[in-house]
Parts: sequence; structure tokens; C-alpha cells
Amino acid sequence: MKIPAIPFTVTDLITLPKTVHPGETGTAFWRTWEAEGLRVRLVEFPAGYKADHWCGRGHVLYVLEGELFVRLKDGRERKMTAGMSFQVGDDEANPHLVHSDSGAKVFIAD
Repeated sequence: MKIPAIPFTVTDLITLPKTVHPGETGTAFWRTWEAEGLRVRLVEFPAGYKADHWCGRGHVLYVLEGELFVRLKDGRERKMTAGMSFQVGDDEANPHLVHSDSGAKVFIAD
């Protein structure tokens, strides 16, 4: 991820409207700010959520609350709890998906 030349911007993510993103199970809720190819999100994954696709996009993800599992297509899986982050590049070598048994709130920049 390369951050474009954007001006200093303050965003109150919690005030942005939620958008609905159904998964294989459950529905995630995103609050999103975007500019010039940079996307910043506050995402809520409810208990029982499982993504419906493998993602090849690069992210920096930080867990604010709860517990999230990140599965890589090669079979590896990591449990992420509050205070943990993962970073992955834009490539098809690291496809990943997320699921949460108990729910999680995360901050994502991509």
C-alpha cells in the first residue's frame, strides 16, 4: 500500500453511515472513508461471521475489540485479538479470509 499525496484529513469514522456486506454466514458492517485510492474502514464482524471470498488485496488490519481468525489459502490460520494487527501485500500469493465466532471490531487501511 502506498499512501497517495492527500492533504491532512481528520475523519470521525463512527459518524459515517454503515454499509452492509453479507458474508457466507453473517453480515459485516463497514464505515468507510476513501480518497485517491486509499480506503480506511471501521468494520464490525458479528458473531458467526465468515467471509464469502478469498481476498488478494493488501491490508493493514488492527483488531480493536473481540476476536477474529484470519485463514490463508495455504491452510495457515491466526487468531487475532484486541491489540493485534496483520499486514499483507497486494498479491495473489497471500489470499486470505476472515471469520469470527464471537464478533470483532477492526480498523483496516488499504
